Amino acid sequence: MKHGKVTLVGAGPGDPELLTLKALKAIEAATVLLVDDLVSADIVAMASPNARIVYVGKRGGCKSTPQAFIEKLMLMAAREGENVVRLKGGDPFIFGRGGEEVEHLQAAGVEVQVVNGITAGLAAATSLGVPLTHRQHAQGVVFVTGHAKPGTDPEQIGTDWRALAATAHSARLTLVIYMGVSGAQRIQDELLTGLPASTPVAVIQNASLPTQRHVTTTLGQLSATVHHEKMASPSVIVVGDVIAGIAQAGLQHTQTRVA
Repeated sequence: MKHGKVTLVGAGPGDPELLTLKALKAIEAATVLLVDDLVSADIVAMASPNARIVYVGKRGGCKSTPQAFIEKLMLMAAREGENVVRLKGGDPFIFGRGGEEVEHLQAAGVEVQVVNGITAGLAAATSLGVPLTHRQHAQGVVFVTGHAKPGTDPEQIGTDWRALAATAHSARLTLVIYMGVSGAQRIQDELLTGLPASTPVAVIQNASLPTQRHVTTTLGQLSATVHHEKMASPSVIVVGDVIAGIAQAGLQHTQTRVA
């Protein structure tokens, strides 16, 4: 049996210039790439012209390639001696199911490495000039998913938004919510049990890309603003006083980035 390897590579939020050098080297060296939907075409173009590219769609709210099938593809290619890159949007270990893939490959005796990427929540905030932590406004940051595990009761396995709101208020934390626009109303209602309705919020869609757009609002108006401004996936919701500066300058105002 030939011995290939698998590298989980974080492609970052979309802007090719935000790739790490290590990620670029891994992409260029790959003989097989399994690519997520959220990876930009400019990044895929960095692969060798001889590499085999397989698109394995993974996008919130859309039909996705089954995870078990992706893991099977990685394992088969590695056992054929290929240098496999699993190219994932953002960071493989931040809501990217990288942990599951590493466990599966290691259990099968396949060598696996992970290359970090800039996660969308960080890039989204930075694109607005917002520090996720600022000693005058926030003593920490929480990255949390707004999307419960498919096929389960969100009240049982989803985020305890009420507990999180109470903690964020008392500990002065910024909340960065991934995959939350479809559940904005529920998230708003639950967070309002522990955070003021006036808490500043920003919603950033397509962070770092030429098509990036954002809206600033308040927690009390989050759902209505998402609906009115037609904010869609992939979007990141940032909740906390670190947003106060841009919120005061453009409350409930949508801005589109110019390429």
